[in-house]
Amino acid sequence: MDAAQLAKAFLAGAKSLESQQEYINELNVFPVPDGDTGTNMTMTIMSAAREVAAIENPEMKTVCKAISSGSLRGARGNSGVILSQLFRGFTKVVKTQDEITVAILAEACEKGCETAYKAVMKPKEGTILTVARGAADKALELADSTDDIVFFLEEVLKEAEDVLAKTPDMLPVLKQAGVVDSGGQGLVQVLRGALDYLSGKEVDLSVDSAEKKETKVETSKYAYAMSYRIALTSALADKKKAEYTAFVEKIGGDVKLSISSDSVKTSMLTNDPGFVLSKALAYGALFDMEIKNISGESLSSSASQSENTPVEPEKKEDEPRKKMGFIAVSIGEGVNSIFRELGADYIIEGGQTMNPSTDDILNAVEQVNADTIFVLPNNKNIILAANQAVDLCEDKKLVVIPTKTIPQGITAIINYIPDETVEENKDRMVEEIANVKTGQVTYAVRDTVIDDKEICKGDYMGIGDAGILAVNKDITIAFIDMLKEMVDDDSSIISVYYGQDANEADAQKLVDEIQGTFPGIEIELQNGGQPVYYYVCSVE
Repeated sequence: MDAAQLAKAFLAGAKSLESQQEYINELNVFPVPDGDTGTNMTMTIMSAAREVAAIENPEMKTVCKAISSGSLRGARGNSGVILSQLFRGFTKVVKTQDEITVAILAEACEKGCETAYKAVMKPKEGTILTVARGAADKALELADSTDDIVFFLEEVLKEAEDVLAKTPDMLPVLKQAGVVDSGGQGLVQVLRGALDYLSGKEVDLSVDSAEKKETKVETSKYAYAMSYRIALTSALADKKKAEYTAFVEKIGGDVKLSISSDSVKTSMLTNDPGFVLSKALAYGALFDMEIKNISGESLSSSASQSENTPVEPEKKEDEPRKKMGFIAVSIGEGVNSIFRELGADYIIEGGQTMNPSTDDILNAVEQVNADTIFVLPNNKNIILAANQAVDLCEDKKLVVIPTKTIPQGITAIINYIPDETVEENKDRMVEEIANVKTGQVTYAVRDTVIDDKEICKGDYMGIGDAGILAVNKDITIAFIDMLKEMVDDDSSIISVYYGQDANEADAQKLVDEIQGTFPGIEIELQNGGQPVYYYVCSVE
């Protein structure tokens, strides 16, 4: 296999994954209306696919750089980061070769697996890592017995599929939900696509690439190009259509809409993709999401220029460089304001509904004029992408505080003391976030069974740090039952942040119920404005 064939095999794998992203999303155990594995893995691999597709005369070194760099910077979510690390290890072996043999492929598979395991602090079996391990072991087993790459890949794929089928036996939560691991399924799709191309099947290798469009161009004022599809909860009345159209045209440019009775397809340019998606969630579930950072690139001059588009304040180069600064991942006007008031220098719009990429974090770093920057991921599915940014950042020191929730992030930044050292602040923040319990209330998007709890579509779920704590058709009961699992004798304060789909009056009634149930505990209520989660709370 030469460099051109490697490039096409990779593109075929990317397209195969993209074609099955919604199926992979459906395999997610948690029935929460948020950004899922299929979406994260697809956005990760397509970031690299665009770079590969733009190479005119493929050489092994340039193809490998495009695969590795594109996926590392485009990585979203834990599954996307692990996929990018598999590619990173794989390309380390392949990039120095003129041709790829079975023996080299086997070594590259092993290196990819080793690199991915090292990237995860506590690897869990029954996941994409286990499927990668099975594939790599099979590759090594076959390395000396064949020189037929197609046969080799057929056997490796069979082993990956066999291991995938066994993942429910390794993770009880998968068995109870009756699904295989979604990340492992995504990896199998990539392998299957690559094999289809190499075995001579006709496959689609086309990748949308803004760089290839030959049009009159001008520099855009927008930082992101994005597209997504809303699966509507109900058909939009004329008033709702007008409301949605006015919103996207106000916050972006070059807007293209396709509205039917059951879905809305949108493509646009904007400076605030997280805010766009949070508003879109009010109309239904999101699919086929793609966001590309186009800062400094040229786009079609047909792009309209909205005067009302919010733009992050530009860096003031004459301001003295600080010793330490903060980046927080957040979503919701209220929560964003809280972080800014507490001293966050830059807010990355995103979180549970849209995991920002490693590249998003690196772009945010450029906007903060500080020697050391603390990054608050505020979501367990963003920590790996933030850690990956640490390795890729060249001119500033990044310190990731492993905050898994918004309340943990707020606690971390509150405990920052400017006069102390980076290490002293890091140690204190890490210590303090361990004392925060977080609860979140949302609704189920499908029927399932988790932790022996039967969940029906539309039920309210109270989700704690370790899993689902309460399920009920009444949101107040679900919230109170969740808190009963969180509050103990040492608890002294409960903070409640109500989201964009809750109102202050209902939130105040809920606080009254909490006060009656837990007398003697201080209750704080704030407008968070977050999407998807009606209420987020912390117990300290």
